[in-house]
Amino acid sequence: MAKQGKAPKKDAAEGRKIVASNKRARHDYHVEDTFEAGLVLQGTEVKSLRLGRATLVDGFVDIDGGEAWLHGVNIPEYSQGSWTNHAAKRKRKLLLHKAEIEKIERKVSEKGHTVIPLSLYFVKGRAKVEIGLAKGKKSWDKRQSISEREFDREKQAVLGRRLKGIE
Repeated sequence: MAKQGKAPKKDAAEGRKIVASNKRARHDYHVEDTFEAGLVLQGTEVKSLRLGRATLVDGFVDIDGGEAWLHGVNIPEYSQGSWTNHAAKRKRKLLLHKAEIEKIERKVSEKGHTVIPLSLYFVKGRAKVEIGLAKGKKSWDKRQSISEREFDREKQAVLGRRLKGIE
């Protein structure tokens, strides 16, 4: 039997089955606003996603003709598919309300803004993607984020030691 990949994680609080998340996005960008969008997928793409196979790292969103398109997201071919298999890196249409698309388009026209996929998941059996309206971080912003994270981690360790009575 062929290797199937790891199963998606389940976020019990919201009933989400997380397939993929873009951890690097929050490191490289200031995410200003997030949107949940549906995806137009082919049959074998859904099967591949249910196996937990997707990569969001190179993904971005483009607005073209009043429609939102997801580019660069890799959903590998389904191993047991035949001639019905899909192209792994094809562009996929996002299902958003017209007002949301217009809001995104206005923000993207400003200098330095982009739209990136943050996570891919299933909600009630439907594939959804969380996209973020983001602005790129400078290198000093990244260093500052890392130092803040390390400070918080150290602060929690000191508090934990105090609660245990260790100085």
